[in-house]
Amino acid sequence: MRSTPDFWRFVWANGVTQMGTQVTTVALPLAAVLALHAGALELGLLSAAQMAAFLLVGLPAGVWVDRVRRLPVLVWSDLLRGLALVTVPLAAWAGVLTLPQLYAVALILGFGTVFFDVAHMSVLPAVVPEDRLERGNSALEVTRNVTLLAGPGVGGWLVNLLTAPVALLADSVSYLVSALLLSRVRAEERPAERPERGERRLRREMAEGLAFVVREPVLRRVAVGGALVMAANSICAVGFPLYLVKELGVGPGAYGLLLSGAACGALAGAALVPWLTARFGTGATLYGSAVLATVLYLPALATGPGWRLAFLPAAGALFGAASSVFGVAQLSHRQRVTPTHLLGRVNAAMRFLMWGAFPLGGLLGGALGERTGGYAVFAVGVAALGLAHLAVVTAPRIRTATAPPPRPRCADRDPA
Repeated sequence: MRSTPDFWRFVWANGVTQMGTQVTTVALPLAAVLALHAGALELGLLSAAQMAAFLLVGLPAGVWVDRVRRLPVLVWSDLLRGLALVTVPLAAWAGVLTLPQLYAVALILGFGTVFFDVAHMSVLPAVVPEDRLERGNSALEVTRNVTLLAGPGVGGWLVNLLTAPVALLADSVSYLVSALLLSRVRAEERPAERPERGERRLRREMAEGLAFVVREPVLRRVAVGGALVMAANSICAVGFPLYLVKELGVGPGAYGLLLSGAACGALAGAALVPWLTARFGTGATLYGSAVLATVLYLPALATGPGWRLAFLPAAGALFGAASSVFGVAQLSHRQRVTPTHLLGRVNAAMRFLMWGAFPLGGLLGGALGERTGGYAVFAVGVAALGLAHLAVVTAPRIRTATAPPPRPRCADRDPA
C-alpha cells in the first residue's frame, strides 16, 4: 500500500540531502580558491571531476538499477558520499589537504550521484500513484528549491565561520541523515529478474534505454537541450567564482546569497506546476516554460560591480521559475510514458546524454578562463544557459505531444 508517510519521508530525505549539496556547491570551489589558491584550469578540472561519472558509468548504472530494488541504492549512495566528504575537513585539520584530494572527492561524489539520481527518479512511481506524479514531482521540486534558496547563503555563512573545507561537514551529515530517512521508506518495488551475465547482454540493455529516448520525440529534444544546459552550468561553475569572487571581490557570504536568487523563482515555479499542467497539459506547459527560459536569463549579462550585482539574482529568479516548471513537466512526462521495467535505463540514458556534457563544459570554461578574464567565462556560461532551451523551442509540436494528466481518482491518495 502506497502511504503518505512513506512519501513524506522520501520528501524530507530529498530536502536534507539537497540542503547539504547546496552547501557543497559553494564550499567545494571556495575550498579550492581560498584554501588552495586554485586558478581557472584547476576550477575547470574540479567541475569536470564532479560529473565525469555520468560519462563513465551513466549508462550501465541504469541497467544495474533496473535489476535491483532501488531504495537500497539510494541509501548506499548517500552513505558513500557522506563518508567521502568527511575526508576533506579531516585533511584540512591535519594540514595535508591538496587539490588532487579535492578532485578524488569530487569524482566519488559524482559516482554516488549517478546511482542516486537514476534510482531516485525511477522509484517515485513506486511511492506515489501514477495520477499524482506531477504533484509528487512538484513537492520534491519545491523542497529542492527551498534548499536552493537557503543553501548557498548557509554555505557562504559556514565558509565565513568555519572555512570552506570544514563547511563541507554539513553536507556529510546531510547525506547520513538522508540515508536514515530513506531506509524507513516502504515502496512497492518489483525489480526485473536478473538475466544471465555478460558484456553483450549489458550493452544490449543499455542500448534499449538509449533507443527509447531517441524514438520518443519529447525526450529526444529534452535530452539535447539538457546537454546544452549542463555544459552551460559547468561553464558557470568556473566563471561565477572567477568573476564574482576573484575579480569583483564578492565575499563568501554575499556570493552564496547571489546564487540563491534563482531559487526564489524556482520555488514559485515548482509550486505552480500541478495547476499549469492541469490547465494547459504537460506538453504546452513544457513548451511555454522553455520559451520563457530562453530569454529570461540574458539580463544577467549586465552583472557588474556595485548595484549591477542585482542583475544576477533578478534574472536568476525569472529564469529559475521557468526552468523549474520545465524540469518538473519533462520528468513527469518521462515517468508516465516509460514502462516500469525500463525506467532505470531511460533515466540513466537521459542523465548520460545531459549530464555527460557537464565535464566538457568545465574543461571548456577552465581553458577559456586561462586565456581571458573571469567575465568572459561568466558571460559565455550565462548566454549558453539561456539559449540552451532553443532545442525545445524549435519543436513547437511538443505543445501537443503529451496529454494532460489524468484526473485524481481519490483524494486520500494525494501525496501532497
